[in-house]
Amino acid sequence: MQPGTRVAVIGAGPAGLTAAYILRKAGVNVDVFEADPIYVGGISRTVVHNGFRFDIGGHRFFSKSNEVEAFWSEILGKDMITRDRLSRIFYDGKFYSYPLEASEVVRNLGKRESLLSIGSYLNKKLFPIPRPSNLEDWVTNKFGHRLYAKFFKSYTEKVWGVPCRDIAADWAAQRIKGLSLTRAALAALWSPQPTKPSDDRSRVIKSLIGSFRYPRLGPGMMWEATAAGIRELGGRVILGVRVTSLTHPGPSQGWTLEIEGSGLRAAGLESGLQNYDQVICSAPLSWLVSAIRPGLQAEALEAAMALKYRDFITVAVMIKTSTTFPDQWIYIHDPGIQAGRIQNFANWSPEMVPDPSVTCLGLEYFCFQGDTLWNMTDDALIALASRELVSLGLVDCEMTLDGAVVRQPKAYPVYDENYKNHIKRIREALATVGEGLQAVGRNGTHKYNNQDHSMMTGMLAAKNILSGKQVYDPWNVNQDAEYIEETE
Repeated sequence: MQPGTRVAVIGAGPAGLTAAYILRKAGVNVDVFEADPIYVGGISRTVVHNGFRFDIGGHRFFSKSNEVEAFWSEILGKDMITRDRLSRIFYDGKFYSYPLEASEVVRNLGKRESLLSIGSYLNKKLFPIPRPSNLEDWVTNKFGHRLYAKFFKSYTEKVWGVPCRDIAADWAAQRIKGLSLTRAALAALWSPQPTKPSDDRSRVIKSLIGSFRYPRLGPGMMWEATAAGIRELGGRVILGVRVTSLTHPGPSQGWTLEIEGSGLRAAGLESGLQNYDQVICSAPLSWLVSAIRPGLQAEALEAAMALKYRDFITVAVMIKTSTTFPDQWIYIHDPGIQAGRIQNFANWSPEMVPDPSVTCLGLEYFCFQGDTLWNMTDDALIALASRELVSLGLVDCEMTLDGAVVRQPKAYPVYDENYKNHIKRIREALATVGEGLQAVGRNGTHKYNNQDHSMMTGMLAAKNILSGKQVYDPWNVNQDAEYIEETE
């Protein structure tokens, strides 16, 4: 790395902020640009509404990387609390503990259906579908068709908005490779003990962990503290600004960013052009390809336009009720309920809720921008969420005192049958634009990463800059699917 190197980080999510913090600690000049005028953390932010705090999705803090765990401890220290994990699946009017409990599954399904499910599982072990290319075939091979239909199909199609046969098998391979029916059954007989810092995390299936760490004020607390740390070290985290283009003049000439937004002046920058030696980008890959100047080949632009995303709505409702449920979250596998998952934020941390007599629940709706759910008014979404809570029996009656709605575009990169080819063409095009540009994070690499894996991409990008050469490939993070869990 040359003395005086200037680095621009596009996006203040876990990947971008992790990279920026590591670089600034090493003395590198860093500017982080974030379009959101209020929050950092991306999809891992914590929204505050009338004193209630709620997350955009649930974010457990558990990683098989000691480096990631050490980062969290360095940033928040004693503000990280340990929580016993409790989550369930709601299917066919009944709740199933997750991880599965054998006796409960038999009791809920009945002995006949349980035996049929075991038979279906054994059948696929003896006669698997050769070369499964889609999610339905992959999961059926692993669990049998009956268990696939009960515990995977409805929820997965609700999340992605397409039939499971239209989802690439890669998604399942990344998210649930480490989880087998045998291991789940063993976990049902011997409940997982809270994971200790000294445990061998490389061998733990994240879906089956018994406890996890969590910032006492939500995941946004982690990224707000990281941003504050960058500023204290002399770096800049600038909110409310957008990078509109990235120009690479030529070899060894760095990058010129065109930036606009009200946050620039407060940071001592003028709107317009800023020059940097290196750029780390966690913005959506489709945007990055379109923003590079001179423009990339038409083939790459077409591939970027073909990338698909699933969008997401969180409806937080504050309910005055004497009853609640003990889970951090519940997966809703009932196709008659539009919500896909329900969070109970007080069970993540009591400090998320300022009034213990009021429950704050977050219902998560998966959708596409422009569809019926996305276009509903906030009041209509809050009313829908309240009705569905009553329908599920999670509250006695509708006693909603308040509510808030957050729409999150491009929450999940879609793994359709063509996405691999699109990524390949884009990567080949990016390799031609010159040095000093690295894509990181979930949307930056178009991978359904967990929070810790997104951080790993930022760590590798920072190490490349500090070493002065491309030693690590951030795109390879999450490629070994062994330690990717089913759902975060």
